[in-house]
Amino acid sequence: MNLKLYGFYEGMGAATTLIALAIMFLAGFLLSRVSKLFRLPNVTGYIVSGILIGPFLLDLVPPDVLEGMSFLSDLALGFIAFGVGKFFKKEVLKKSGPRVIVITILEALVAGILVTLAVGAFFPDLGWGFALLLGAIATATAPASTLMTINQYDAKGEFVDVLLQVVALDDVVCLLCFSIASAIVEGTSSGNLDALSILTPVLYNLLFLAIGFLSGLFLSFLVKGRSPNSRLIIAVAIIALISGGAILLDVSPLLSCMVFGATYVNLTKDEKLFKYVDHFDPPIMLLFFVMSGANMDFSSFLTIGLVGVVYFLVRMGGKYLGAFAGCALMKTTKKTRNYLGLALAPQAGVAIGLAFLGERMLPSSMGDTFLSVILCSSVLYEMAGPALAKLSLVQSGSIPREALALKKGKNLVDEVDKHRLSLGRIEAIADRQERDNELPTLPSSLPLNGDWRSSRRGQAGYLLARKSQNYDNEGK
Repeated sequence: MNLKLYGFYEGMGAATTLIALAIMFLAGFLLSRVSKLFRLPNVTGYIVSGILIGPFLLDLVPPDVLEGMSFLSDLALGFIAFGVGKFFKKEVLKKSGPRVIVITILEALVAGILVTLAVGAFFPDLGWGFALLLGAIATATAPASTLMTINQYDAKGEFVDVLLQVVALDDVVCLLCFSIASAIVEGTSSGNLDALSILTPVLYNLLFLAIGFLSGLFLSFLVKGRSPNSRLIIAVAIIALISGGAILLDVSPLLSCMVFGATYVNLTKDEKLFKYVDHFDPPIMLLFFVMSGANMDFSSFLTIGLVGVVYFLVRMGGKYLGAFAGCALMKTTKKTRNYLGLALAPQAGVAIGLAFLGERMLPSSMGDTFLSVILCSSVLYEMAGPALAKLSLVQSGSIPREALALKKGKNLVDEVDKHRLSLGRIEAIADRQERDNELPTLPSSLPLNGDWRSSRRGQAGYLLARKSQNYDNEGK
């Protein structure tokens, strides 16, 4: 189908671009309301709206407008990576300990390796570069659907604590894997494999890591005493500058922007800037995801479908096996080990942004197939994600079965419709664990005479005794 409805307003100069933007904004907003009715993240509505107004259906947006907005993918990735950087607070990493890091690395890498091997073996015509990039993207997990379900049912417990920390660090592993994979693919794309062709992209990435660190250092000094608006403007300018420089050298802005965010948050302890950026970038993200849907290529649907099915199933299996192995190695509870992998299925923001970068590294027809596979599977993952997350939370005992009926009508999609997690909740996990370890021992008999009130141990024991007495009364 090729209606070319954009012909009604094409050729009007700047007005054409503005009308196209208005159509994209309105389509994304309206379809996100529809996705909300089905309790799906707004991202799903944005992608579907892009498909509807794209060239394969209504064709409402001129091709030159879509082509001219290609920079949005790099800018959106810069914002995403900057937001991921805030999870690199050294206090959080210290409190999380090696347990969560090992589980995260295993669940991500097992999925990536299995996808690479499966796609490379079943579809040799696509090449190992295609398979390697697809495997790198398979490591990512979008936490929005999972966090939505956790909040909806007020799920708590060890399973939830581990899950929140794993999905917070998951994107970090993905960005590192994709940077390595892209360096290898770009180094071998010429057909002449040598050390220099592989090392050059790696050196460029190391250069941009240093730029990200210096940018965070520069911003931490520059924003002192400045208003929130000034801080936001400077941060956005630096993100755009890093993204532009990355485009010039044909490398990913991901690691640099991530180091930028991590350096800033560790030097200043200022988390408000990240909230300002979160409030600034929704229109950019909407356009990015609508444009993603509009760029989907259905001309080779059979190939897309077969690769997509393999990718969808193998990635889910890899996530489950990796999480199971990591939990077994770190000796978590049996329920955490058995059900953690089910909650790691969703995939959206970071994966879609990386798909645009991967598309540029591959030949045109193969790049279109690559992007379409990720977009189609992301929609499916976002549909299946909440159900799988709910199943894992119920089976792990994190959601009491009686709470299912009480929370049935609650919808919190809008509160978590982005890829970012609440850093405060993740920090609260470690703080709670620390407090539990420091609880004083309750003496067998509580002396209530003398100067016990001046003793911290006596005060703590008295409060615990009162708390136990309240529980006893409630039980009666």
